[in-house]
Amino acid sequence: MSSPSERYAAARERNQHAKTRLAAFERTQSFELDEFQRQACRCLEAGHGVLVAAPTGAGKTVVGEFAIHLALTDGLKAFYTTPIKALSNQKYAELVAVHGPGRVGLLTGDTSINPEADVVVMTTEVLRNMLYASSSTLAGLGYVVMDEVHYLADRFRGAVWEEVIIHLPDSVRLVSLSATVSNAEEFGAWLDTVRGETDVIVSEHRPVPLWQHVMVGERIVDLFATPTSFDAAAVAAAAGESAGDAGGDRPERRDDGGGRRSGGAGRPSRAKDRRRHEALRQQEQRARAAATRTEQQDSGITVNPELNRLARTESRVPRQAHRGRGRRPDRPPVRESVRRVSRPAMIRQLDREALLPAIVFIFSRAGCDAAVRQCVDADLWLTTRAEQRVIRAELDDAVSELSPEDLEVLGFWTWRDGLLRGIAAHHAGMLPPFKEVVERLFGAGVVKVVFATETLALGVNMPARSVVLEKLDKFNGEAHVPITAGEYTQLTGRAGRRGIDVEGHAVVLWQPGTDPSAVAGLASRRTYPLNSSFRPTYNMSINLIAQFGRDAAREILESSFAQFQADRSVVGIARQIRSREESLAGYAESMRCHLGDFSEYARLRRELSDAEQRAASTRSRRARDAAMASLDRLRPGDVIEVPTGRSAGFVVVLRPETNGYEPRTTVLTLGHQVRRITAQDLQGEVRTVGSVRIPKHFDAKNPRERRDLASSLRNALHEKRPSPGEKQRQGDGHGTERATDRQEARIADLRRQVRAHPCHGCSDREQHARWAERWHRLNRETEGLKRQIQGRTNTIARTFDTVCDVLAGYGYLTNEPVSPPEDPTPGPLRITPAGSRLRRIYGEKDLLIALCLGDGVFDGLDPEELAGLASVLVYQAKREERGVRPTMPTPALEDAVRGVVRRWSELTDAEEAAGLPETAEPELGLVRPMIAWARGRTLQEALRGTDLAAGDFVRWSKQVIDLLDQLAGVPEISARLRTRLRSAIEAVRRGVVAYSAVAA
Repeated sequence: MSSPSERYAAARERNQHAKTRLAAFERTQSFELDEFQRQACRCLEAGHGVLVAAPTGAGKTVVGEFAIHLALTDGLKAFYTTPIKALSNQKYAELVAVHGPGRVGLLTGDTSINPEADVVVMTTEVLRNMLYASSSTLAGLGYVVMDEVHYLADRFRGAVWEEVIIHLPDSVRLVSLSATVSNAEEFGAWLDTVRGETDVIVSEHRPVPLWQHVMVGERIVDLFATPTSFDAAAVAAAAGESAGDAGGDRPERRDDGGGRRSGGAGRPSRAKDRRRHEALRQQEQRARAAATRTEQQDSGITVNPELNRLARTESRVPRQAHRGRGRRPDRPPVRESVRRVSRPAMIRQLDREALLPAIVFIFSRAGCDAAVRQCVDADLWLTTRAEQRVIRAELDDAVSELSPEDLEVLGFWTWRDGLLRGIAAHHAGMLPPFKEVVERLFGAGVVKVVFATETLALGVNMPARSVVLEKLDKFNGEAHVPITAGEYTQLTGRAGRRGIDVEGHAVVLWQPGTDPSAVAGLASRRTYPLNSSFRPTYNMSINLIAQFGRDAAREILESSFAQFQADRSVVGIARQIRSREESLAGYAESMRCHLGDFSEYARLRRELSDAEQRAASTRSRRARDAAMASLDRLRPGDVIEVPTGRSAGFVVVLRPETNGYEPRTTVLTLGHQVRRITAQDLQGEVRTVGSVRIPKHFDAKNPRERRDLASSLRNALHEKRPSPGEKQRQGDGHGTERATDRQEARIADLRRQVRAHPCHGCSDREQHARWAERWHRLNRETEGLKRQIQGRTNTIARTFDTVCDVLAGYGYLTNEPVSPPEDPTPGPLRITPAGSRLRRIYGEKDLLIALCLGDGVFDGLDPEELAGLASVLVYQAKREERGVRPTMPTPALEDAVRGVVRRWSELTDAEEAAGLPETAEPELGLVRPMIAWARGRTLQEALRGTDLAAGDFVRWSKQVIDLLDQLAGVPEISARLRTRLRSAIEAVRRGVVAYSAVAA
């Protein structure tokens, strides 16, 4: 029992708290604040900035809402920034519900609602642009909430967050909300440096416990051997505590179902490209599993033995059984439980276990859509009649402004069929308002399953009872790579709805090769480091110089988080160098040879190997050049011999194609197959061995005409079969000739030096060589680390200097005086009138766009052509979409595109010479659909002949509008061009594009 003095102190503290603005805010909430929320709010009320790092669903946004409360009570403005428009729209709706539409605004680039309101929700790019333009909207700003601030690690857009943090006025209090990151204290220390007193509040606790499972067949098996939640596993793995002690007793399942899981078999399903990356994936998993086992021995966490038994069973399954090709007769039948369950069966089992609603992450747009179709085809229903009525009403309201033709193109009826069953997809290829419908219906509890890509984990508020991961690897644009522990945490953080579920569930689907220890490694770590992706861009640099001058701009950039991290990392790199130098000494001793200097001998061998590789590369390049040149010379009817590939053998040329970046030729084979060959199919120069007359109206699609022409080819070859000597001469063009005499002479000389070296005769030569190779490889890494130390001091400022040099080379910056003075000494660096165009242009191709504007590339184009040209400068095609350059629909646009490509080529040459990242290549794949749309064609007509999803087309259209709007805002352009740019905006902003104006 407390003493009277303690009770008096507690009562006094309560009375003091009751008078605070935090207490007034708490009274407006329908729930009691957690301690980390109160702590962060108290820091804000004390006048400090805060960084709040907490798991998804922990309630970080309450701190941002308190900052808005403080701003409104103080008569100040508050901005709430988000990384994506969809999250901005969602937050706008939430704040309107609290404060009313009159006090809340929305700015997302293409949407402007009440921009001078007391509270404005916006994307981070919009705020960055405001700061550079010194917008009057910034007047009276007291607080800025930066939601999902960990997004500053994004390599494409992350620098915007740092720009905002650096440039906000000192009087503005910053509220940074982040997922749980492993270096929150480091990030907080930087914020304290650039923003003043900033408190770091870290919460590792999830309000709703998260349990980890693996789904094997139709059985859901606990991942850990003892009742261990995500919190307990993470704490135990980090601190070495007992998982049982840390986790305590597992709560009863209540409405989440209970009892032992049971079920039958699933069917095997393996992606085609999975086999290509299987070795890499398994190697990564083995490494992860080995590290996990070591941690588990210390922490007391153990994987469920049943999963380990299944792993051993799976490892004995013969390869052909995995592929569905039957079993070897001397092996026992394969256990069906190790096969991956089908999607409909998975959903039915989750439903039986009372684990719906669920989000299933698939990492593929096509996979998400296919999953919905599979569930529909399996006649899976998860909704009641009453829920179906709610869905129908929502759908009718959502599509009331769209025509039946648009609905057909958008796949509305298939989408509607899935929604009525309580099943939906959610990915960037969908029309934004359709995604919003899915979000609302899922939040209302009538949609029970959403198949989603990882973009849903970025912050859109869609919590579920369960989260399912189909795979533990994903395609990152270049290769399939394992997901990281941070990504696993972010994805599974959606599981467990606060105030609804007593616990959340993360389920990993079993598939052949799954290592339970690797899964446990992901589920027991929270390593999510926040690393800066900041670098000075052209637009950033010229805006900084315009506002502060070059010297002050340099100092500002040196205060970036990127430089802060670089300076701190030097100590760790120096430690690595010392360790490597000790290993180098050991390697040098192991390669010592009694016959001579083995390091010199190893150097000669490396030089010989490098010279041989360069010679081979030269031969290959010449062969390719010769092949391309000979393809250009071919004419219809020429008979040639293709040495390799599907078209190998004698063929007749049907149609050469030489108007693209790389020549391609359509041919007919002796097997009367129409093929297309490129330089890759040849081994150097190809020459004609005869000719065949092709009928004037030959139809390559007609089987009979193909057979007749193939017969003519066969007869021509029979009449004049090339002699072996003749064929040899045909293959001896300059494309396959030997490398240069200088290269061959160098190779011969190195071979003589290697054979003459004393160490060449050593009996242990190859053993010494292996140690020498290890020494060379480690020495190269060590020298690289030394260069890192040398390069990390003032790295950002040096990059800025290089960017300024490029801008000065184009006449955008100058240090020449405004009028010639008596003293010829150059003045301070300043922006020229030409350079001022760049200040208003934002994007990855900012300098290219400004250069093209200065070249007059946009002049003379009509509004529809302007829309098409803008698409060239914003569109980013997928790698598989890149191919032959399409012909432009109008001569004027063809000339404009040539001007853009020519400028891009010059710019990338300059960037390469300066050591800067090269500007991305202009993409032409959106031009035709964009012009068709701007000319008033229907969505179906605009997308005909393309692989573009409707949602992607809308997204790119809005970026086209944004660029056109930027160009129209450049003061230096003519009134005529500005009028046409405005007309182009209106031509694109119609139909589904206008309908999607409030979405991401």
